Amino acid sequence: MDAQGGKKFGLLKKQQEADLDELNQKILDGIDYKDVENLEEKLEVYKKQFIDFDEDHSGDIDMMELKRMMEKMGQPKTHLELKKMIAEVDSHNSGTIHYDDFLNMMLGSKSSVLKLILMFESKKKEKEVPKGLPPKKSLADLP
Repeated sequence: MDAQGGKKFGLLKKQQEADLDELNQKILDGIDYKDVENLEEKLEVYKKQFIDFDEDHSGDIDMMELKRMMEKMGQPKTHLELKKMIAEVDSHNSGTIHYDDFLNMMLGSKSSVLKLILMFESKKKEKEVPKGLPPKKSLADLP
């Protein structure tokens, strides 16, 4: 990957997003996941997740990207654990997670450690949003 920023990086991101949109459309047109509720919305969420995790925009998530992703979520893993997580979903035997592997993991019925962690994190994020004004505190409330 060229280390240039700016326009080249923007074009790379746009190209990756277009490629993932194309794969999403193939899934929407196919019959494999017709029974999944809110499929289009889920595909959009998974696309955004994948783009966030794929830091170098290479089209796949390698072990170091997975390591940083897990650390950001407060779930640090050893290299052996990361290798096992990748091996659970890697259908290409490339040592990385391609977008189609990521979608098969998230939409499929088979459970994997990575899927469970990602689902847990998304549920946790939903509950963290506070509503309304914070309660008023006085000096008596201080420890």
